[in-house]
Amino acid sequence: MAETETDVITINFNGENIERVTDETPASEFLAGVLSKSKQKKVILVRIDGELKDISTPLTHDCRIEAILPGDDDTLEVLRHTASHIMAQAVKELFQDIRLGIGPAIENGFYYDFDYQRPFTPEDLEKIESRMKEIVKRSQGITRENMALEEAKKRFEKLGERYKLEILDELDAQGVEKVSIYGQGEFIDLCKGPHLPHTGHLTAFKLNSLAGAYWKGDETRPMLQRIYGTAFFDKKSLKEHLNRLEEAKKRDHRRLGRDLDLFSLHEEIGPGLILWHPKGGIIRKIIEDFWRNEHFRRDYDILFTPHIARRDLWKTSGHLDFYTENMYLPMEIDQVSYQLRPMNCPFHIAIYNSQIRSYRELPMRWCELGTVYRYERTGTLHGLMRVRGFTQDDGHVFCRLDQLNEEIHEILDLTLYVLRVFGFKRYEIYLSTRPDKYVGSNENWERATDALRQALEKEELTYEVDPGEGVFYGPKIDIKIKDCLDRSWQCSTIQVDFNLPERFDVRYIGEDSRPHTPIMVHRALLGSLERFFGVLIEHYAGAFPLWLAPVQAIVITVTDRQNQWAESVVKKLRTAGVRTKADLRNEKLGKKIREAQLDKIPYMLIVGDQEVIDMTVSPRTQKGQKLTAISVNDFIALVEKECREVFNC
Repeated sequence: MAETETDVITINFNGENIERVTDETPASEFLAGVLSKSKQKKVILVRIDGELKDISTPLTHDCRIEAILPGDDDTLEVLRHTASHIMAQAVKELFQDIRLGIGPAIENGFYYDFDYQRPFTPEDLEKIESRMKEIVKRSQGITRENMALEEAKKRFEKLGERYKLEILDELDAQGVEKVSIYGQGEFIDLCKGPHLPHTGHLTAFKLNSLAGAYWKGDETRPMLQRIYGTAFFDKKSLKEHLNRLEEAKKRDHRRLGRDLDLFSLHEEIGPGLILWHPKGGIIRKIIEDFWRNEHFRRDYDILFTPHIARRDLWKTSGHLDFYTENMYLPMEIDQVSYQLRPMNCPFHIAIYNSQIRSYRELPMRWCELGTVYRYERTGTLHGLMRVRGFTQDDGHVFCRLDQLNEEIHEILDLTLYVLRVFGFKRYEIYLSTRPDKYVGSNENWERATDALRQALEKEELTYEVDPGEGVFYGPKIDIKIKDCLDRSWQCSTIQVDFNLPERFDVRYIGEDSRPHTPIMVHRALLGSLERFFGVLIEHYAGAFPLWLAPVQAIVITVTDRQNQWAESVVKKLRTAGVRTKADLRNEKLGKKIREAQLDKIPYMLIVGDQEVIDMTVSPRTQKGQKLTAISVNDFIALVEKECREVFNC
């Protein structure tokens, strides 16, 4: 029977129109007609009108199609998602009466959650990884099946997969009628896809670790067992990644925090609440002093505000409408409901509204190291990186619309300078624009977005536009710093706010003697002191630069004969502002030096009989470099010069 006009669709491949392709032709069949056999074997996905799809996807309309080979970030995510399914298949083959949770790809890897009667062991991981290799050798085809939601329920009910059934019930409540199921051999899973054509594409993978994870992150739900893994398209990339993981373990801020006596957490205090030890406290003071001094230099005023406020304040701000799940329960004081603060912004607005403001007073730049309290689920807490009580390096600028461009530029300049001082010079930067639901006029949104964009371009910074990802109250810039292991950490943000000034009736008297609404800019440079400290610990592996080190120098004697001179050296250094201690123990010199190195002290000042005679010290760096003996004054000058150079970045 001859093809009718409706049976034929037009495909644009490599810029060429290829006609007379039958409707419902699989993409793989189409590619077989336009690619060599050797290239066909390398294709793992297709991109149809810009969207990644399985190569088995039927072509149902005129479209543009690309053949996708391994390599980019998108394909790596698909590889890892497929790896999670292969891992789940291996687990189902090895263990009886196991139930599947979810198994997504994540940054640098993948995981899958399982409900099993006993805890998995490291030996189990070895068995699972071995079975995964067997499944890879089978090169089992991975197929997609679209089916009615009710049919899917029957399939998973027969398998006893109650967590999948819960997901299907939620989709049913949302009005979803059809779902997709992926299968390989006897294994099936509920999934949107896409996936690789067959299991044989997974050639470089490793299972990393075990963890507990509440179902849907809710501690009232069952605790599942999470297996983490990673996967790459080649073994070289996998090896490099595993080496980075090993280095990351050495730098783990939780271990270093304990070993270097910087901070601790205690169950009797409460999860997610940090105790700063003396050494950590010194570093925090240094950070805060630098932060405050730099803000004074940039014409900011320092504010201090309370940790609680009447609950009605958070109703006015909108936090009770949009943020309640992250706020703690109210407390009753004198029959009035109070709330631990989750944000500092309403307090700064209250100070602004404490008197009538003139256009001549703007811009007003205020900042505060304000401790806030947010409820984070127990399963999400992680050392210093995610806590329940933390100190934001908060700041707010109230300005006129005509001042916005210059203020944004000044904030960005300050942000980048502060980050450079701490040793971060590489960033991922995002400009988030207006979402579908927003407040404020289109004109103000455009002006604010342009101001953010122009500031980025003036600094000659590379950035990505994140369309529609601004918050409802205004556009923003997010800066993720890159550490020495090339990991990204969200710290700095600059946000323009059209919402709170309206909610709190914030006004200034303009040149026309009429009230006007100022623009409010929220900004945080470090994010939170706790999280930033954690990043610093891992970035420097606990060996902080001289200006940040809690102990900058330790005076080490060779024998007891040098104790008197050593004590006088310590006194002189401390008087000059050098953070110094002494090791006068009757121990071998090598042991003292090794312990000082383990404590990550930048300078060891060795004092023997000759140093006493010459009234000098012999410096030795934490990395083992020996310097020529110098006077105490010369060492003080050396420390001052090295610290001073940090701020000239």
